Amino acid sequence: MMSPEWLTAIGTLGTFVVIAASAVAALMQLRHMGRGNQIAAFDELRGTMESADFRKALDFVRNDLAGRLEDPATAKELREHGLRGDFEQVRFVANIFEDMGLFVRSGLIDRETTCQLWASIAAWSWDKCSPVTALLRQSTDPAVWINFEYIAAISKDYMESGAGSEYPADARRLPLDESLLRE
Repeated sequence: MMSPEWLTAIGTLGTFVVIAASAVAALMQLRHMGRGNQIAAFDELRGTMESADFRKALDFVRNDLAGRLEDPATAKELREHGLRGDFEQVRFVANIFEDMGLFVRSGLIDRETTCQLWASIAAWSWDKCSPVTALLRQSTDPAVWINFEYIAAISKDYMESGAGSEYPADARRLPLDESLLRE
């Protein structure tokens, strides 16, 4: 027959095993939840960026903003009244990238995956919005769109490094139909 000390030791060991298994299960659940949150954040960003409203705003930033900023009265108007009218589209685009930058900085979404998906659009959007950002930082708040600047900076670094442009070495390449390249 076992002594009471041995029974206590076996019971303690059994309790330890149960607690350890519960801790491992909890950690796995947290990791799974983190991935779920990341997927939800990516899904939200993708949905917004594919929306008609975002595309319209992006079109304004890409095609019309620089021309509008050439008018000397525009800076005065922006300083005095902020982003109104067509310029609200600049705010929409910048705020999406502001959120994206914050998500990456806080670790909510993965930096590498974000850059693979949106580096080029984040970088050129920053370049187009930069004059408005400078004006708003001077006239309202020096931290305006700081996370937008962050996502643009890491996006530019990502593109300059050549990351994302490599094709997996073990995957075969497919021929391209180059019929549109002929003149």
